Amino acid sequence: MVIPLPDIRGREAILKVHLRKVPLDDDVKPRVIARGTPGFSGADLANLINEAALFAARDNAKAVAMEHMERAKDKIMMGTERRSMVMSEKEKKLTAFHEAGHALVGRLVPEHDPVYKVSIIPRGRALGITMFLPEEDKYSISVLQLESQLASLFGGRVAEEIVFGAEHVTTGASNDIERATNIARNMVTKWGLTEKLGPLTYSEDEGEIFLGRSITQHKHMSDDTARLIDEEVRRIVEAAHQKALGLVKSNIDILHLMADALIRYETIDSGQIDQIMEGHEPDPPEDWSESDSDASAQADTSDTDKRPPIGGPAEQV
Repeated sequence: MVIPLPDIRGREAILKVHLRKVPLDDDVKPRVIARGTPGFSGADLANLINEAALFAARDNAKAVAMEHMERAKDKIMMGTERRSMVMSEKEKKLTAFHEAGHALVGRLVPEHDPVYKVSIIPRGRALGITMFLPEEDKYSISVLQLESQLASLFGGRVAEEIVFGAEHVTTGASNDIERATNIARNMVTKWGLTEKLGPLTYSEDEGEIFLGRSITQHKHMSDDTARLIDEEVRRIVEAAHQKALGLVKSNIDILHLMADALIRYETIDSGQIDQIMEGHEPDPPEDWSESDSDASAQADTSDTDKRPPIGGPAEQV
């Protein structure tokens, strides 16, 4: 039996059950938390509250506040911060422009999920991350939304191309390219979203093995059809790359402003991004001080072949 993920009302009910055991500040609203956690399972929500309680304990707080909930959500959605990992100024600058490219394109393309937060603090294997958070639960996605998602995936790579030159483009976009290729291939082979191949399925969804589906794959198309599929996938991906390139080039000042803010503050949220998109210097975070920028770490980048990927937009949740 496959149990679907809870919707907003289900998440709110689950949160209320788990929050009974925790002393709460007056600003904690289960409805607000539920709205900001689409795609979370019941276990994820329980983990969220446990992590928030740990943050409150470290702060010697008597009750869990909304701030602790937000920090816990960031940890679950984006991974644990690796502040012990040192980065050189060059690597930090490259990561800042890469993430700024994702956020910039994500803000400019139509019907894209809002930018929730951008960070160049290493998390997991990623040197930085751009998090997009849906405003509501989604059960389907349109062609326009898919095309916008593809363009935002290439925002980081094209930012590197424009700012540093094609010869200095890094391997950091490997995950972005892989995800973009998978989306484009699904558009062609699963969802019937291209005119050339029409509303047909050219790949068989093998399903979950534990549900009794076969692990073997079967070929259901001719060589000519397979070649046409590859051509369509390439066309979709190249169109997304060109769209991102045009948007970044025409908004290069905003890109630099956002990258400078990331280098200075390391993490910026949606409110600061709104200010940047209007061409203004963003306000510093509430808990930020000048000493924070002086404590920025530096890294040894001598082994470029083992460089971890620069985090692109997080998976849609």
